[in-house]
Amino acid sequence: MQTPDTVEVVTGETPLGSVIWLHGLGADGHDFEAIVPELRLPENLSLRFVFPHAPVQPVTINGGMAMRSWYDISSFDAEGRADRDGLLQSSAVLEDLISRETDRGIAAEKIVVAGFSQGGAVAIHTALHTRHNIAGLMALSTYMALPDDAENATRHTDLPIFMAHGSFDPVLRLEWARASADKLIEAGYTVEWHKYPMAHAVCPQEIADISIWLSKVYA
Repeated sequence: MQTPDTVEVVTGETPLGSVIWLHGLGADGHDFEAIVPELRLPENLSLRFVFPHAPVQPVTINGGMAMRSWYDISSFDAEGRADRDGLLQSSAVLEDLISRETDRGIAAEKIVVAGFSQGGAVAIHTALHTRHNIAGLMALSTYMALPDDAENATRHTDLPIFMAHGSFDPVLRLEWARASADKLIEAGYTVEWHKYPMAHAVCPQEIADISIWLSKVYA
């Protein structure tokens, strides 16, 4: 899989860090672009937000329709909700994007990987296995797609993790996300967990909490 095209938003002249944020199934890199100004980050916190476009490929759960997708989904049960090979390929792409940011002068310790829904599953796997000492993981309305990820992680457990989910999510059940958070905690990670009264979406309180978390990560 080739390194994808990206949408970029920079909040200041000289960014001190980068947030690489993957969209969900069927969306594209513009999906969270408008959220950046809503974060209302401190003026002295200049960040580069990188929103990559997933490739267009058939998705089994949607009748084989071609759409932007980080991996195939054959069903919404534990066995079929993620094609392992496809997820690993997208994780390698995210790893390349991390390396690209370091080549652009951003230290790995100043790079956050983030994702919503399907993109969040890729972000979780990558954060747990990357060779880079990244700044943090932001996993929104998502789940740990590969069940052995927490046990087999190579990343140190000091990784800051922000996880959030909607209590009325009809697409990815809340218990999937909570079970993923619990597995990470059992493996020694510290997870900042948030639950909001929303569906499969992002809400204003979540955006405010993300802003606070990013400010702590880059403090």
